[in-house]
Amino acid sequence: MVRIVAGSAKGRVLKVPSSGTRPTSEKVREALFSRLEHRGFVVGCAVVDLYAGSGAFGLEAASRGAGHVECIEKAPAAARVIVENAKSCGLDVTVRRERARSWVSRPAARAYDLAFLDPPYATGEDELAEVLEGLEAHLAEDGAVLVERDRRSPEPRWPARMECSEERTWGDTRIWFARMAEMPEERGEPIGA
Repeated sequence: MVRIVAGSAKGRVLKVPSSGTRPTSEKVREALFSRLEHRGFVVGCAVVDLYAGSGAFGLEAASRGAGHVECIEKAPAAARVIVENAKSCGLDVTVRRERARSWVSRPAARAYDLAFLDPPYATGEDELAEVLEGLEAHLAEDGAVLVERDRRSPEPRWPARMECSEERTWGDTRIWFARMAEMPEERGEPIGA
């Protein structure tokens, strides 16, 4: 059973698509959101949940006071489940039935403070790197990215503007936390020094 851990919808049970998804466990979501809230990355923030599955991450963010939440999910059945979950929890989220790769390739409609990526385990490292590269244009200058993978997965290949600052493992789940970084010329440093 998957539930919202905290906030306005605390304890509400979420439906999960019958196949093709593996929702982030409550234990992991609780630990992640505790860290994110401590860093000021939830209340009032714009959040995008790519490869959303059941929408558990995006819905948790909405329950905890995120200002705007968008869930991107390509599977029609999973996208319908996210809409049902949002409605039953009384949470306002936007659900887009679209591939993550397509979504990041479009012009950014807003600057997101936080992006969560939990691609299917079968997603190759090249596709993940391409999505991260495209995601740069959608993030705020001080935005953050969380990537969830199987604990045996290699660290994602981060684009030039993202720096991984933390890696955590809970059971079979590994999470990387990255922040947008200033380019050397933005810091006034000589390029190539």
